Amino acid sequence: MRHLLSPLDFSVEELDKLMDLAKDIEADPKKYAHACDGKKLATLFYEPSTRTRLSHEAAMMNLGGNVLGFSSANSSSASKGESVADTIRTVSCFADICAMRHPKEGAAMVASQHSSIPVINAGDGGHQHPTQTLTDLLTIRSLKGRLDNMTIGLCGDLKFGRTVHSLIHALVRYPGIRFVLISPEELTLPSYIKNDVLDRKHIPYEEVVRMEDALPDLDILYMTRVQKERFFNEEDYVRMKDFYILDKKKMELAKDDMYILHPLPRVNEISTEVDSDPRAAYFKQVQYGVYIRMALILTLLEIEV
Repeated sequence: MRHLLSPLDFSVEELDKLMDLAKDIEADPKKYAHACDGKKLATLFYEPSTRTRLSHEAAMMNLGGNVLGFSSANSSSASKGESVADTIRTVSCFADICAMRHPKEGAAMVASQHSSIPVINAGDGGHQHPTQTLTDLLTIRSLKGRLDNMTIGLCGDLKFGRTVHSLIHALVRYPGIRFVLISPEELTLPSYIKNDVLDRKHIPYEEVVRMEDALPDLDILYMTRVQKERFFNEEDYVRMKDFYILDKKKMELAKDDMYILHPLPRVNEISTEVDSDPRAAYFKQVQYGVYIRMALILTLLEIEV
């Protein structure tokens, strides 16, 4: 039995297979409409979520399966002090697979050690968000036709952004990747990722504060919001939240085939006037998120169509 706790749980070859399956689902969804008849997905969300929870649920329903779960810790026995280990043991009696989001780093790993069903990590604190990473990889591959030899700009909250941390871990496995890290000094990428991942693998990167300086060189711009829920005081958040705003004027600096990704929700870091730009790919990204999660559910449940 396999779990997905980190994007590195799948080899590059397995990721390619997963993305090929997702593309086949996109091309012929009817073929997969009953693949999970009689199967149940439990969504255990201790933290609020719109896209991640609903896309897992939509993925299972599109495959003909059913969904059960909770959408906040307050509506579960966690509010009475139940441990993650006990919750997952219980849920294993009700469902065939589960997706779990938790504010504590490592919670999904603890769940996997006590579970008798596959566990999908749907985000654990500031640590990992592997299904978002799978979505990002599928989106980039679909739009650019490749996952190698490109310059990726990561912009915004690089300190707490688990989507950014996961994406870096995944992309460094492909040749010819270069990063431009765009953030204010207070929100730079943690040094352990720079040292242990980028430096250790000799991945070229540069750090800039001004978005305008980076835009002309990028093949992909990955925007992130400044996350209010990760800040200890309101003043710091207010000071940082509008540090980057991507608008039409800034987009004039970018290549014609540079695509913008964003894990969403956005607050105001991408102006709504950019939505009509053909390079704005963040809502396409949401759709790809459903296809890749359908592929992941089938893979973890070992269902072949």
